[in-house]
Amino acid sequence: MSSIRILWVDDEVELLKPHFLFLTEKGYDLTPCKSGQDAIELIKKEKFQAIMLDENMPGLSGIETLNEIKILLPNIPILMITKNEEEELMEQAIGSKISDYLIKPVNPNQILLALKKLFQHKDLIAERTIRNYQKEFLNISTTLLSIKTIKEWQDFYMNLLYWEFELESINNKGMMEIFKTQKKEANHLFARFIESNYKNWILSNSDLPLLSNNLLRRKVFPIIKKNEKTLFLLIDNLRYDQWKVISNLIEDYYQKQEETPYCSIIPTSTQYSRNAIFSGMTPEQTQKTYPEFWVDESDEKGKNLYEKEFLEKQLKRLNLQISFEYHKILNLKDARKLLKNFDNNKHELITVVYNFVDIISHAKIEMDIIKELASDDKAFRSLTLSWFKNSPLFELIQKARDKKYKLIVTTDHGTINVLNPQKIIGDRNTNVNLRYKKGKTLTFNQKEVFFIEKPIDYGLPASDEKYIFAKNDQYFIYQNNFNKFALHYKNTFQHGGISMEEMIIPIIILNPK
Repeated sequence: MSSIRILWVDDEVELLKPHFLFLTEKGYDLTPCKSGQDAIELIKKEKFQAIMLDENMPGLSGIETLNEIKILLPNIPILMITKNEEEELMEQAIGSKISDYLIKPVNPNQILLALKKLFQHKDLIAERTIRNYQKEFLNISTTLLSIKTIKEWQDFYMNLLYWEFELESINNKGMMEIFKTQKKEANHLFARFIESNYKNWILSNSDLPLLSNNLLRRKVFPIIKKNEKTLFLLIDNLRYDQWKVISNLIEDYYQKQEETPYCSIIPTSTQYSRNAIFSGMTPEQTQKTYPEFWVDESDEKGKNLYEKEFLEKQLKRLNLQISFEYHKILNLKDARKLLKNFDNNKHELITVVYNFVDIISHAKIEMDIIKELASDDKAFRSLTLSWFKNSPLFELIQKARDKKYKLIVTTDHGTINVLNPQKIIGDRNTNVNLRYKKGKTLTFNQKEVFFIEKPIDYGLPASDEKYIFAKNDQYFIYQNNFNKFALHYKNTFQHGGISMEEMIIPIIILNPK
């Protein structure tokens, strides 16, 4: 181990010689210091990797010295040593972001352990994580070959997310590449599963599995019938991993009652999946029942203009007397207006559709700075968390807690980072989405896509047009200027196709703390 420089500050430092000798033998380079003031002067001149600080010293006390050091070196690790076990003092030290707290008398092994925790903690965690994943690798591969139900796929995806977070935390590129290969194989098999089972889900009268079109009826309305005021928050384009990174902030204010993965219908795009949520119907049923609200792909009119009307119709169809408000938040002005008026609400159900995450996804295509900030899945999660911490959405959730609203958080679909362009030929009426195409004349590699020749069999509006869906990390590019547009859209977050990231999404029910 390379020598680690430690500054040890104690007014009786000369009595610590045995400790110095022991730690020097273990590879640490210790510099003695007798006062807080001297320590502050030393760290201005010399570089140390950690400081050991006695709490009870004449002149500047340990806490005062700690505060001065943190102004100069806010990130340097500090181990505080004290005879005082008073809770208030401990809280002061912890609040000042010390790395560890030792009570006198301390023996050399205690100090060695504290230093090892400080300097070898990450290495030990990394080694353990790699060993554990290597053991789990075969189990994951074996499980993949035996999955037969959507519930098993959802459980499998949750396990994959766990390992993705674990491996990213240790920053081991080699292991992450192995994991990405395994995840890609999982998405390949997931697409095959959807191809084999999706038609039966849509045509079946049973309620399994939980899909966009039965989400409100099965998960939301039963709660409201219990006379609980509810904030139903649909964050557009929210992937399951993004929920995981913002959930800790929400759970400071809300206690999680239930978290359930469910499946977006296909296409995993707002026009289909979100309309299905609010109408409680498949797209085919929606078009047939409410033709005045259905907007075709080729129409330039907005595709999600009637969500409030769909919700109203669904409540009426189910004979539910539930008073509700509906809000769509497209910008900061909308969000601030909702916050301002929230206190005046008297409805049982407040429904809020929040579009910011979708905006991030689409902005990455056109804005270089977003491409830098959301360069991969990990960075995309980090950007989502940074936004959420300072967003009006987080303020809204806190305000809802104060008003004792039950909170339900969900989304309409997720996204996937696309990397693999596929050539396609279509006529001028073919839609523009990169993850699915609808048209009368489509030329494509049938082995690479999920092809639907008869849309009505899959809950899609009856038509002589056909659908194809991208799988895994594919995206469709027309053959004209193929290389230019393939490069332009590569490594962007898209939706509309078939992948675990797009289809397996959360609904979470929370109670105010």
